[in-house]
Amino acid sequence: MTFTVLPAIDVRNGAVVRLNQGDYDRQTVYAASPIDAIRGYADEGASWLHLVDLDAAREGRYTLTPLLRDIRARTSLQVQTGGGVRGESDVTGILDAGATRVVIGTLAVREPQLVIAWLRQFGSDRITLALDTRCDEEGVWRLPVKGWTQTTNHTLTGLLSAYSEAGLRHVLCTDIARDGMLSGFNIDLYRDLAERFPHLAIQASGGVRGLADIQAARTAGASGAILGRAL
Repeated sequence: MTFTVLPAIDVRNGAVVRLNQGDYDRQTVYAASPIDAIRGYADEGASWLHLVDLDAAREGRYTLTPLLRDIRARTSLQVQTGGGVRGESDVTGILDAGATRVVIGTLAVREPQLVIAWLRQFGSDRITLALDTRCDEEGVWRLPVKGWTQTTNHTLTGLLSAYSEAGLRHVLCTDIARDGMLSGFNIDLYRDLAERFPHLAIQASGGVRGLADIQAARTAGASGAILGRAL
């Protein structure tokens, strides 16, 4: 399986930012011009970009269509991107603007049958599930939503089993406890997922510090790694 490193660009109010553990009040601004940062990654050899619209929740829609079109016009990067995806027209609009894959997070947890229908409609290589997970006191990986403040009844492996049977191919899995903390990937989590779901292309996310973490994720069976704050 090919292993891909995806630089991550989170955009809020037109600037490149990073949030600590998803907290909007713990934000660091890294660059005022997203396209300059993105072109820099392309020049350094990136083939993929993970683009996140942090304004989507506030605006109720995906807001980065102009930037996405600019990326496609000015680089050769393939882009997976999401934020504010609520309906079929959102998926279509993001793909039409130039995305290779649409990232679906909260909706994938709350309305799996809807997202499964999109998998079948658009194809498994056009959608990436973004599942943020937290280990509870009993050692079960849960899937909180709404800025990680609401607990759901779904477990990570239970939901992945349902999606796997429906043809899911790409999943980005983040250990919430490590997101933005530079504490290293949760390698045990990715090794377990790779063993349970060997046909899934699992993207490791949350906590990467450097090359050793990326190599460890690859050895554990992940197909890619998302690099945000570390870059």
